[in-house]
Amino acid sequence: MRLARLFITSAFLILATIGQVSAAERINTLEKHGLFSYEPSGVAIRGYDTVAYFTEGRPVEGSDDFTTEWQGATWKFSTQEHLDLFTADPARYAPQYGGYCAYGVAQESLVKIEPDQWTIHDDKLYLNYNAKLNNEWKKDIPGYIATADKLFESLLSE
Repeated sequence: MRLARLFITSAFLILATIGQVSAAERINTLEKHGLFSYEPSGVAIRGYDTVAYFTEGRPVEGSDDFTTEWQGATWKFSTQEHLDLFTADPARYAPQYGGYCAYGVAQESLVKIEPDQWTIHDDKLYLNYNAKLNNEWKKDIPGYIATADKLFESLLSE
């Protein structure tokens, strides 16, 4: 078990280096650019509707018809209702840590996410890099949150 956790963490750190932000933006807008690099696109959480995680319990792609700007990024929504909910209270619906991988933040890295790797805990949305790290995250959500909460702001300023 320890060996598996060590392997997962080591693999994550290698992948984190590949997908890490050079100049950290408050909101994760990373999109794949080339084989092993990611660059900011300006669109939050890869264009997925952040409100849908709460209202539909699943990731839903947003539409160019329903967008808003918040904290320097474009946010897309699948419906006008979702856009209105977000606009009324963005902090309630925005993913934690600017939409960066929550497990990654707890490991001192700002990396991209996959929209289908998510958790809502204590009415807050957390996104993760991939299924393996999402499963690792679920083993100690409160512990990882405590660590990530302490690290996030300092990671943005590095």
